[in-house]
Amino acid sequence: MTAWTSDELDKIAAADELEIAPRQNDGSLRNPVTIWVVRHGDDLYVRSYRGRDGAWFQAAKAGREGRIQADGVAKEVSFTEETDPGLNEHIDAAYRSKYQRHSAQYVDPMVASGARSATLKLMPR
Repeated sequence: MTAWTSDELDKIAAADELEIAPRQNDGSLRNPVTIWVVRHGDDLYVRSYRGRDGAWFQAAKAGREGRIQADGVAKEVSFTEETDPGLNEHIDAAYRSKYQRHSAQYVDPMVASGARSATLKLMPR
């Protein structure tokens, strides 16, 4: 398994937003969607603001692969659902900390149960 370099982790984690393009069944990439990304340790996580009903989340879950881009880093990735409640607490804290300058109307949904149930770990390929 490939690991993130410290430079990739630092750049992606520092970026306000990330472009995510899940791979479709035919192997092509969906149009990229702009989302928030957080780091916990040496791992990167994203969540669907719309929860499990989000179109990009459903595509990522079905195809399990895609491409991300943030702060000059473009990378092919695999997606794995994160369901560990203890780890999700840390991911919640990372969202609150990183995006605290944004209104609660944007941050609160990202740490609510709907988005929490749509948490994906990004793994480089």
